[in-house]
This record gives sequence, structure tokens and C-alpha cells, in this order.
Amino acid sequence: MTTSLAKAYDLSGQVAIVTGGAQGIGLAISTMLAEQGARIVIVDQNPAVSDIAEALGNGSYGLAVDVRDDAAVHAAVDEIAGENGRIDILVNNVGIAPIALATDLTMGQWDATFAINLRAAFMFSQAAGKHMIKRGYGRIVSMASQAAIVALEGHIAYTASKAGIIAMSKVLALEWGPYGITANTISPTVVNTAMGREVWAGEKGIAFRAKIPVGRFGEVEEIAHGVLYLVSGAAGLINGENLVIDGGYTVV
Repeated sequence: MTTSLAKAYDLSGQVAIVTGGAQGIGLAISTMLAEQGARIVIVDQNPAVSDIAEALGNGSYGLAVDVRDDAAVHAAVDEIAGENGRIDILVNNVGIAPIALATDLTMGQWDATFAINLRAAFMFSQAAGKHMIKRGYGRIVSMASQAAIVALEGHIAYTASKAGIIAMSKVLALEWGPYGITANTISPTVVNTAMGREVWAGEKGIAFRAKIPVGRFGEVEEIAHGVLYLVSGAAGLINGENLVIDGGYTVV
């Protein structure tokens, strides 16, 4: 890696919050940012969150927080800022995806999806954004989905919540750009996580992969690389954008 490129991707001394960062895509993101020198604070209700975070090194640690609780979220973010003196990066990754047709989805499923996928992302962004504004710097990346761009059968609540993520991030980009903060989203295709393999097993997965021009699902590291780029010094002028990592699915 050239000196200029290494410098752009060096996150040494930076503090990154990753929600849902103890497994799947979130863990890949946490690991990759830590490898570049960042101290990671994983917010996750996984019982092993502390051990998982500490294994990343750089003084990383985990917090068990109910992301649906406004007061708990703001208190956790304030605690992180107070202990570390800064918050440089926020990755809104936590999410759920109930599978149900529009005629069958319950309002409980709808409300839970929006509470975790969209409302929590806003609460974390609002709480962290206040600290970022004071310092005049910040990088916010929120996980959206290809389902926010094209219709995906059986995912109506998920699709709507992820479309909201993109819209929310554009407003944050507009309002907070003058303070040195960028806000972007990433929209992956199906990714080879435990949940992805379960939901898209068998003939359903074979049929879906056939619609992706590159012929395969994504890997967690490929999504993490996208996040790393957007939070790095190489992406300082990227603001309010949605990076689609879907093998060409949405161009068909």
C-alpha cells in the first residue's frame, strides 16, 4: 500500500461505534475498522459482546444496550463520548427482517422493524451527531439494502424501513455536512451470513442468485470494505450517497 493510501485508510486513534457489531456483517465491519487502528465500541445484546469486542484490540469494548430505548441509547453514546473524548465513526448496522407477505404481516412486526431498523439508527445518529458537531468531524454509515431500491417480495416492512434509512441519511448529509460530518448508506444484496443462508436456502436462493449478474451472493468482508472506504480519509467528499453492493442486481 502506498504511503498516501495507507494514510487515508489509517484510523489510528479514532473511536467507532458499531451497532449490531457482534456477528455477521457487523462483526466483519468491527474487525476491519479495528485492523485499521480504530477503537471499536460494539453495541449489541449478544451476551458475549464484551469478549467479542475486547478480542479486537485497540482498547475496544462492548455495551449491551436496548436500541429501542431512547434514554438508554443517548446515555450510552454520551458515556462513550465521555470515556473516549471523541466519537469519530458511527455505523448503524443493527437490523431485523421479518419475512411475510403484505397481507400477513402483523402490526407488531411492522412496528418492531421500524423501531430497530430506522428509529434506532436515527437515535444513534442524533446522539452521536451532537458530539461530532462539537468536534467538527464525523463519519456516519448506515446499512440500507437493495430492497430499498427495488421491490422484494415478502419484505414489505424491511423494504420500507431501509428506504427510510436512505432518506434519513440524505437529510443528515445536508444538515451536518457544514460541520465536517458525512452521512452515507450502503445497500447490499443478500450476504452469506447465518441469517442470509437460512432465509435464502434451497431453490429460493438458487433462483435469486440467477438474477444477480455476477451470479453469487455477497461476502461480509465485501460489505465491510465498503464501510471502510466511506469512513476513511479517501471518502471525504462522498456525502449523502448510497453505495450499492449487489453484483448488479438492481441494474437489471
